[in-house]
Amino acid sequence: MPYSLVLNLIPQSPIPTGYLTGRHLHTLFLTLVSSVDKKLGDRLHESTGNKPFTISPLQTKKPSSKSRDYSLQWQHKKFIPPGTNCWWCISLLDDNLFGELTQLWLDLNADQPWHLDPANLNIISILSTPKSNQPWVGSFSYQELYEQASDSQRIITLNFATPTCFRQGSYDMPMPTKDCVFNSLLNRWDKYSGMEFFEIPLESIYPSYIDINT
Repeated sequence: MPYSLVLNLIPQSPIPTGYLTGRHLHTLFLTLVSSVDKKLGDRLHESTGNKPFTISPLQTKKPSSKSRDYSLQWQHKKFIPPGTNCWWCISLLDDNLFGELTQLWLDLNADQPWHLDPANLNIISILSTPKSNQPWVGSFSYQELYEQASDSQRIITLNFATPTCFRQGSYDMPMPTKDCVFNSLLNRWDKYSGMEFFEIPLESIYPSYIDINT
């Protein structure tokens, strides 16, 4: 079951812009995992294939209330000062991973400091059920996603909330070609859903419009 979780955090010291990159946030996530299961944290760290999770950049603005506006902050021009209300979205693609992290949600201590390299921060809450003021929280089983799929709708819209690259061999591809997008989605669906698709004719997919907002 894919889960989209939101962690609400408050830094107790300034977070320099150089430590707000994906690499440092990735390390923070693995630290959280290792705090409840060291072997699981090591396994996720050593994995070189498709990861069973995604993480967003750290957010300091309230989620947009506008319909279909799914954009996120992806860069910070200056440091995040202490006391700033921040939130952070983590997506889990593997059912087992959510269960293995249950102890983290149950034992959450808002007074415990976590380290984003030189900065200390506190996790105030972890949201796993939908909230009216937080559209980035939710979950659906793979079976529900499959059953709700239309057998007649042939036009779909994909929104990329942040700049996105797709790995092709030893290169990163910045353009969302049909092969990059749908091969990536198909690989993850087959790996985590338990309902493998053996053949999807990518040649029948025609991108009609790409809107790149800067």
